[in-house]
Amino acid sequence: MGKSRKPRRAQAALEAVVETVDGGLAQLIPDRDRARAWTLLIDGAPQSHVDLDDPAFLSFEYQRRLGHVIDLAAPPGKPLQAVHLGGGALTLARYVAATRPRSTQQVVERDAPLVQLVRRELPLAPGARIRVRSTDAREGLGKVPDGWADLVVADVFSGARTPAHLTSTEFLDEVRRALRPGGLYTANLADGPPLAHLRGQIATAAARFTELALVADPAVLRGKRFGNAVLVASDHPLPIAELTRRAASDPHPGRVEHGRRLTDFTGGATPVTDAAAVASPAPPSSVFH
Repeated sequence: MGKSRKPRRAQAALEAVVETVDGGLAQLIPDRDRARAWTLLIDGAPQSHVDLDDPAFLSFEYQRRLGHVIDLAAPPGKPLQAVHLGGGALTLARYVAATRPRSTQQVVERDAPLVQLVRRELPLAPGARIRVRSTDAREGLGKVPDGWADLVVADVFSGARTPAHLTSTEFLDEVRRALRPGGLYTANLADGPPLAHLRGQIATAAARFTELALVADPAVLRGKRFGNAVLVASDHPLPIAELTRRAASDPHPGRVEHGRRLTDFTGGATPVTDAAAVASPAPPSSVFH
């Protein structure tokens, strides 16, 4: 018999996994407080957190807020047809699979080496019904059949910035085409003072959807610091009261803006078109330290 070998997973639980991917240097860092949990960083910027033993656990503040939107997208446990633009470590797709079994999901993540790393080191649960396409987010969205999706989640960052072509009315036209009537669109947006990008994204969504809400840390909404804000949009009424309750009960409470207050927050910003679109602002280096 040959030498006995320590199982790969036991080794991985003790040390980081580091590989170069298309987006930069990827690091999977073990979570010392949770036995089979990992944080994905790209060039030092935290991207995702996954607990293989408990995929319904969402560690990042903005991902918990996206999780609230997912929870409220349909009655509890009802399967969804979901499209995720931006994959990272597939945290939110795993969350949907765990909380809504039999859901059918498409993930669009252009960084093929990153997808390979994640699938190798953080394997998906058997029968998860998650299909991953390694292509540009807007191109992948264009392949989704008309009216197929109950939910479209946009969480796309390249070098910690949302690419310009995912910030326009033309992009949201593709989102609307892919959504069924009454479906939900939700996006992770990042901005800091003076919040010009965030205000422009709300104005852009308002040009294409009748119902909007924004969930964020009050300090971000006041322009006191750089951070994430979760946009929610639909052509049907949104579950504002329950979303507000859930966001307020988080470890880092969030505030929900909608209606007139959200319109006032937008401050006269105009919708963004492909011709004028620019990437979201780069976060200050202090954000990750």
